Amino acid sequence: MKLVTYRPHVEAEARLGVISEDLVIDVESLGDAFDTDMPDTMLGLIDAGKPALAALENMLGDGPLPVYTSSPISTVILCAPIPRPRKNIWGIGLNYTEHVAESARALDTSNELPQKPVLFTKPPTAVIGPNEPIQHDSNMTQQLDWEVELAVILASGGKHIKQDEAMNHVFGYSIMIDVSARDNRRAGQWIFSKGQDSFAPMGPCIVTADELNPDKLDLWLTKNGEEKQRSNTQFMLFKIPELIADISTGMTLEPGDIIATGTPAGVGAGRDPQEWMWPGDTIVASVEGIGSIQHPVVNATRG
Repeated sequence: MKLVTYRPHVEAEARLGVISEDLVIDVESLGDAFDTDMPDTMLGLIDAGKPALAALENMLGDGPLPVYTSSPISTVILCAPIPRPRKNIWGIGLNYTEHVAESARALDTSNELPQKPVLFTKPPTAVIGPNEPIQHDSNMTQQLDWEVELAVILASGGKHIKQDEAMNHVFGYSIMIDVSARDNRRAGQWIFSKGQDSFAPMGPCIVTADELNPDKLDLWLTKNGEEKQRSNTQFMLFKIPELIADISTGMTLEPGDIIATGTPAGVGAGRDPQEWMWPGDTIVASVEGIGSIQHPVVNATRG
């Protein structure tokens, strides 16, 4: 299933939906039609677990759906699938071989392949949904960069999760752009470089784990229509089970946690000459089987 968080119109509260062809089916309204209590948020659905997903799938397959439960997708506003994560997003640095090489050339990182995943975080306030603007504050950065990534959303958490059990903890997959202010790394600390407002565009949906094999997905990014990144998740240094197992050795993972799995080569910092995002640019990030998210870059400078 492709699950979304959406608003029927600008003034409406965000709601949980599921995409069916060119329609968004409202999950709570669908439940009411079948006299079944269903969650009205993505985190609520994740918390409800496999029984809720099974009930939703059964209702979707149970003949014609009541008209009042659906809206054309062209008429609704898609939000980030999890508009406000409960805690920081897990980011993975240097997780594609060619990106390790370009980062060593341009960003003074090591040219040795990491022996363990390189971890950082983005706060919940960094998340924006499809078509929302990426903020460029010239007082904070003159080197605003792009990174397309596959995002993993957890269904269940735990501590010391074993690699061979890790995929049982996955709820689904989405797209994230790891926006980075390359000139705002402070003595090696990445939070201001990675965690500013609007630095985690996410969407357009979450594809449930049963419908997508994450091991061989094309992912790509364009700036103003020109392709800047293209690769495949098969080239990750650390695969999803390794990432889940590694993070859970030191910190408890929880339902709804998000892991952005790293970006391939082609970032602005690694180009010759280097390229950056500026107000007026349009960035589109895509992952096979999930879709695309598009974002304008806008001037957010104050004073």
